[in-house]
Amino acid sequence: MTSNPVAETVASLMPRAKEELAELVAFKSVADFDQFPRSESEGAACWVADALRGEGFEDVALLDTPDGTQSVYGYLRGPEGAKTVLLYAHYDVQPPLDEAGWTTPPFELTERDGRWYGRGAADCKGGVIMHLLALRALKANGGVPVHVKVIAEGSEEMGTGGLERYAEEHPELLEADTIVIGDAGNFRVGLPTVTSTLRGMTLLRVRVDSLEGNLHSGQFGGAAPDALAALIRVLDSLRAQDGSTTVDGLTSEARWEGLQYEEEQFRKDAKVLDGVGLIGSGTVADRIWARPAVTVLGIDCPPVVGATPSVQASARALVSLRVPPGVDAVEATKLLQAHIEAHTPWGARVSTEQIGQGQAFRADTSSPAYQAMADAMAVAYPGQEMQYAGQGGSIPLCNTLAALYPRAEILLIGLSEPEAQIHAVNESVSPEELERLSVAEAEFLRNYAAS
Repeated sequence: MTSNPVAETVASLMPRAKEELAELVAFKSVADFDQFPRSESEGAACWVADALRGEGFEDVALLDTPDGTQSVYGYLRGPEGAKTVLLYAHYDVQPPLDEAGWTTPPFELTERDGRWYGRGAADCKGGVIMHLLALRALKANGGVPVHVKVIAEGSEEMGTGGLERYAEEHPELLEADTIVIGDAGNFRVGLPTVTSTLRGMTLLRVRVDSLEGNLHSGQFGGAAPDALAALIRVLDSLRAQDGSTTVDGLTSEARWEGLQYEEEQFRKDAKVLDGVGLIGSGTVADRIWARPAVTVLGIDCPPVVGATPSVQASARALVSLRVPPGVDAVEATKLLQAHIEAHTPWGARVSTEQIGQGQAFRADTSSPAYQAMADAMAVAYPGQEMQYAGQGGSIPLCNTLAALYPRAEILLIGLSEPEAQIHAVNESVSPEELERLSVAEAEFLRNYAAS
């Protein structure tokens, strides 16, 4: 991109951006310290802090949040009387899942077929680099016209709420006129998109117990209550015949009125196997942006290899429920717990433990900041009009910030378009999207300063 000085600067900085993203991706910064060393997350936090200091940020700090992780904060002073913009990203990542399923090592940034592969490349270490690129481009072309606060979260993927609670205890820290959340993404590569809604979420660990210990299936099977079978019955009760989510008392008929997601495109993006149908009813957009969705994330039970002929005494599952805008996540959690208890068969003992929760979010797209972003996107994506889409994922911090700063405008952009395959094996980022969105963010800061 060489259409204007800002774009020319960003283009010249892309080799450096690739090197920096490689350094950041190399940290195995999964905020689950039972699986990954805490030192990896701390190393990533220090990298971000050093990068902010290198750009002239003041008050750079590693914030010890209540969930035992660190968020990185910095403040870049702008002109006297200027507006303040908060730029958000997170440096923690999802586990790599099956490392054998990766074509190249997950924590080694690798270029292939025009994309950069690595865990966190798009979600959301690439977002950290996007913010840095935008600020560097402005500094090289007349200066940054606003006061900038940057916050890089260390546990967003775990949903443990450390930064939300820290912000509530220190409400002045993240106060801003506008907040740019760099953790969303375009509807598809090359189509500039802001995310106007996010589903909330609740995460439950479910345990079913039916016996004091495992029993021989030949001697006791057929009469002894099988905890694994009971758990399977419970999990099956969470879906209707067509695959729609069915939680007693939870409405599942909302409609999405904005940008639509064609079914064939969704099948391609989701890599649905030939002959396998989609689940649920309504449009694809209804299903993924406007309605609740339950997912069984994992089950503790004997693996097939090494299994013995036993009736299982206990079984556990991790269940996620995505909650659409307009539905309170706390109430949805209660309904999910009540449903699980009501549908556990044979009088088996069932317990649920909530381990994560976040409210849904809906932005005010009529605000001046959205016009400033639309104009900026038009520069970064010539000939394309900015679109509004929903996102099925959750960013719990959004509602915390909206509650703390009700006058602040909140925009969601980012690098997580469908080809990025975030949370899956072979996650990647499009360097062209990184370049264009960095230009868009820089132009937005200019536009917003002048508005």
